[in-house]
Amino acid sequence: MKNIYSLLILVFIFVLGMSCNPTFYVPNTQNVPMIGEKGQVNLSLAGNANQVEIQGAYGLSSKFTLQANTAFYVPRDLDNGNGGGGKLFELGLGYYKPIRERIIFETYALFGIGGMENHFPTTLTANPNTTGKISALLNRYTIQPILGFNEKYYSVIFSSRFSSLNYGNYKGSLVFDNADQTEYLKANRINFLIEPALTVRVGSEKIKFQLQVMHSFNLSNDLFKQEDDLISMGLNFHF
Repeated sequence: MKNIYSLLILVFIFVLGMSCNPTFYVPNTQNVPMIGEKGQVNLSLAGNANQVEIQGAYGLSSKFTLQANTAFYVPRDLDNGNGGGGKLFELGLGYYKPIRERIIFETYALFGIGGMENHFPTTLTANPNTTGKISALLNRYTIQPILGFNEKYYSVIFSSRFSSLNYGNYKGSLVFDNADQTEYLKANRINFLIEPALTVRVGSEKIKFQLQVMHSFNLSNDLFKQEDDLISMGLNFHF
């Protein structure tokens, strides 16, 4: 029980550190279904105080699987009204292979589309000719390999995303710290990411508690305005 309290405190501290500045990317939980045979279904409900996610996967054949993911970013605004949000929809085809009795390898090719927005009304006084808002559409191309150990009552899974994240269709006008955020985003419209993750599941054969910890490395700009770390929790269903 002490370990659970420590984890909740860590998540609370992580949440408090968010939303102070414009944020243009927040990673979503990686879908690591561990499909082992044709006809298997894997569903996850995951997230944290700032995002809600639904993920699913299905074993199409003895080698191939399909996954679909949705993520909604709905953090609370700060007391001064500053904040933001976004959404992501993702679909992918994968290949899986049981290596040994309890070890499974998967790899997915994924494509995601979505959008993000930031609103900072506190900037309007100093910049009266702006809207204090910025929004953009985004797409993400991903290769995601997975290697996991899958026991009856627990799983330990290592995965990583190798992604190209791209922005377009910019709207609004936001000046923050004397910098035009639309011009900033246009200058950083293409980003290459590596996002390793560790997922642990514990529970019954069909329903498990899930914890995932991830870090996002932006190879294009290590100072890009994004969240670098993700801690998510939820439930995983395997049928």
